[in-house]
Amino acid sequence: MSLVFAGICSHAPGITGREERAPKELRDGLYAGFARMRADLEAARPDALIVIAAEHFANFFMNNMPAYAIGMGESYKGPIEDPDWLRIPPRIAKGDPDLSRRLVVEMMKTVDVAYAEEWQFDHGIMVPLHFLDPESRLTIIPANINCQGPPLTPLHRAWAFGEAIRRAADSVPERIAVIGTGGISHWPATPDSGRINEEWDRDFLARWAANDKEAMLTYTDAETYADAGQGGFEIRTFIAAAAAARGKGTVGFYAPIPIYAVGCTTATMEII
Repeated sequence: MSLVFAGICSHAPGITGREERAPKELRDGLYAGFARMRADLEAARPDALIVIAAEHFANFFMNNMPAYAIGMGESYKGPIEDPDWLRIPPRIAKGDPDLSRRLVVEMMKTVDVAYAEEWQFDHGIMVPLHFLDPESRLTIIPANINCQGPPLTPLHRAWAFGEAIRRAADSVPERIAVIGTGGISHWPATPDSGRINEEWDRDFLARWAANDKEAMLTYTDAETYADAGQGGFEIRTFIAAAAAARGKGTVGFYAPIPIYAVGCTTATMEII
C-alpha cells in the first residue's frame, strides 16, 4: 500500500500531568487540535501507526545510544513514568513484529537502523497515544531518533530517516500512518523550564508547513540550543515526518503554554 497519514504533535508531560493549570482557552484549543488530528487519523484507516519520538533515556542510555531505532515487539508497556504524575493509566500497546521486520529490512537499504524487541513507552509516545488512540486499538511501531545524548544525528540524516520510512511504508501491503512527536522550543529539567521562544517556533512551523527541506536543514545544533533549548533538538522527529509525507502541512494548533513547558502544536501534512 503506502503511507496514508502524516502529522506532528507535542508530547510534553505537562499536557496531561498539569492539564488544569493552563489557561482554559489554550488547553481547550490544544485538546481540540488533538481531537481533529485523531479524527483525521481514524479516517485514514491505518493498519499500523509509526510514532517517531525522542526517547528520554527510558530504554537507551549513554552505554548504547543508537541514532535511530525501530521497535519489533509483540507489545509495549507504558507509561514508564508514574501514571499518577503523568495522569495516563498504564496500558499495553500491541505491536506487529512481522510488519516491523519488513519495514526495517527495507529501511536498512539506506539507513542504519537499530531494532529492539523490548521497549517501554515514556511520555514521548504515551501523551500522543492518550489523545490519538485512547482505546488502544491501533498497532503501534515505535521509532526513535536520538535527540538527547550528543553527538546527535545531523538534520539531513533525520530527513533521510523519514525518506526511508516512506519507502518502507510504500513497500508493504498494510496502510501505514506516521506521526512525529516532540517539542519545539523548550528547556526541560532546567532553571529555564517554562521558557518558550514563540518567534522561533512559528518560524520553524512555517518552514515545516511549506515542507521547505532546505530551510529546515539549515539549523545548527548550536543555534537551536541557544534559541530553542535542548528540547529544540526534537525538531528531528518533525523533519522526518515531513520527509515521509512530501506534501504541505496544516498547523491545527500552536500556542506557547508555559505551564506545559513547551510550545504546543498539532499539525497534519498531505501525502504526495
